[in-house]
Amino acid sequence: MMATEIKLKTHGDSRGMLTVIEKEIPFQIKRVYYIYKSTGDSRGGHKHKKTIQALVCVAGGCVIDWSNGKLKGVSNLDSPDKILLLQPEDFHVMRDFTSDAVLLVLASELFDPDDYIDEE
Repeated sequence: MMATEIKLKTHGDSRGMLTVIEKEIPFQIKRVYYIYKSTGDSRGGHKHKKTIQALVCVAGGCVIDWSNGKLKGVSNLDSPDKILLLQPEDFHVMRDFTSDAVLLVLASELFDPDDYIDEE
């Protein structure tokens, strides 16, 4: 498998927009965190042994570089109706955060420092 972009169902009317994350996440969510007020430095720079992650920039935007050893890609998360699904083997770097960026991450595992692999 490889990193996959998923377009989320979005509904809009005169009251605004409503985006739903429902059946798009192929794992039980065990951890939720978000990155905001970025200093401009990149984040990530690792892959995982077990953790699958779904990333959505709910405000602003950022760029995710990913590589699984065979394929490489760049995903521009610039809309709250787009998710990037990262597999454990996807080495990833999050960069170029806009000043208003809020990157929400849904993870399949609880935090475990032994799950991180820093080498690409």
